[in-house]
Amino acid sequence: MIEQQDIHQQTASNGQEAPHLRFGTLAVHAGQRPDPATGAIMTPIYQTSTFVQSAPNEHKGYDYSRAGNPTRTALEGNLAALEGAAHGLCFSSGMASIDAILKGLRPGDHVLANNDLYGGTIRLFKQVFEPFGLRFSLVDMTDLAQVEQALTKETKLIWVETPTNPLIRIIDLRAVVDLAKTVGADVAVDNTFATPFLQRPLELGADLVMHSATKYIGGHSDLILGAVCTNSDAWEERLRFQIKSTGAAPGPMDCFLAMRGTKTLHLRMARHCENARRLADFLEAHPKVGRVRYPGLASDPGHAIAKKQMSDFGGMISFSLADDDMEKAHRVLTGTEVFALAESLGGVESLIEHPASMTHASVPAEERHRTGLDDSLIRLSVGVEDGDDLLEDLDRALGLI
Repeated sequence: MIEQQDIHQQTASNGQEAPHLRFGTLAVHAGQRPDPATGAIMTPIYQTSTFVQSAPNEHKGYDYSRAGNPTRTALEGNLAALEGAAHGLCFSSGMASIDAILKGLRPGDHVLANNDLYGGTIRLFKQVFEPFGLRFSLVDMTDLAQVEQALTKETKLIWVETPTNPLIRIIDLRAVVDLAKTVGADVAVDNTFATPFLQRPLELGADLVMHSATKYIGGHSDLILGAVCTNSDAWEERLRFQIKSTGAAPGPMDCFLAMRGTKTLHLRMARHCENARRLADFLEAHPKVGRVRYPGLASDPGHAIAKKQMSDFGGMISFSLADDDMEKAHRVLTGTEVFALAESLGGVESLIEHPASMTHASVPAEERHRTGLDDSLIRLSVGVEDGDDLLEDLDRALGLI
């Protein structure tokens, strides 16, 4: 696995070049400074819609909170530092951030994406943007020959989830970036499952990194927020224009909560990974379980690539039952006591869900089956509870079938 590298924070508060700080230090401090008015160590929640100006267009950097807000600015700096990016931008949701990226394209442009995507992303692609003239192709990106074959001179963007949702597949980011260069396409990576603690796509050549910060970034299931990080000045300008023009701005309270979440991101992710490894081993050995999808397993097809481009394997697992019986899957889903049956992921609490009828219900059954999303597939977001309790909870639920 790759080592957790030092990430350079651009400048210190005194204007001098700051030292190279490690991830845990940046998670706590990057983008923030004590409040200049009071010395408060936590960035205040600037709960205001507008800012007083001394004269028309003469202000202290902010005029209206849709365009910018000091709480949001602090979070954007924090996330940029964690991703090793020049720019961080925050949005009202993860979907709003994808929407803003796609609005940087034009009718006739082609987007290539992996076919194992979050159902909401596919819905946005096919039902919202395709009617406006964007063209989308979904392929199995674990097969690089399919990626190469699908590229055209009109391909402007390659959209990658890795690990994917919900099949936890691993895509070789460096290889995809190399293929993108052959047609001059940009690469955007949904890094929600991995977080910058486990994977930094910009270091692997990506142009854009997107997060549903609702998930691991916030970490406590109490906010909705999206983010994009980039080293491209052109993309940064394009995306800020979208926030200001279309109103996809997050509120200061959500930004404050997300920044509180990043302070413990490195601690939480370590526990998520530890618990997930134990549960994946347990599930792989269980007689009622069929295929287990977790890149930390040596048997997983993506294991070697995950070791190369990630520092650990994450907190997401999916598995199918040995007989792929949907009714039995529902009994497991409703039979847990510690795992809560709910959509979303990445919080401190463990969640269990059924993609075919929940997060991916908008995907037609034939498409789900074609990509390997079985009727009995169960997705786990492994939390930070005691690992023994989680293991015993799953064991009891599987005993009901």
